Amino acid sequence: MELHSLKPAAGAVKKRKRIARGIGSGHGRTATRGHKGAKSRSGFKNKRNFEGGQMPIQMRLPKVGFKSPNRKEYTAINLERLQSIADKYSLTKVDQEALVKHGILTKTELFKVLGAGELKSKLEVHAHAFSASAKQAIETAGGTATVA
Repeated sequence: MELHSLKPAAGAVKKRKRIARGIGSGHGRTATRGHKGAKSRSGFKNKRNFEGGQMPIQMRLPKVGFKSPNRKEYTAINLERLQSIADKYSLTKVDQEALVKHGILTKTELFKVLGAGELKSKLEVHAHAFSASAKQAIETAGGTATVA
């Protein structure tokens, strides 16, 4: 075997289809574009989501959902979790800084104290919001609940 005798496998190499190169090529005249219509003409560009004039699916389906730009999303922290955090890190004051320091919240997160669970120790809690039951439970335990 020598370099000049190498040939590709049979059927591996196909001839390129040369369109619009005369009638004799078999791809002349309409140049494989069919007859008339926008698609046969130069410069045709289909619009995204165009369905041939039929009402597009994104217009047929109902529009749902809305998010107010003024909404505030809180991370919920229950009383039982607050108690476990206070016990674990021996805290008497629980606020944003303390929770960020111990990796429970991020700097920008807002948190709300909810009333699930039981609070045993006297805590000074500074949160962005409280549920009524959480505020009552904190004050019953002898602590203070302050909105930051």
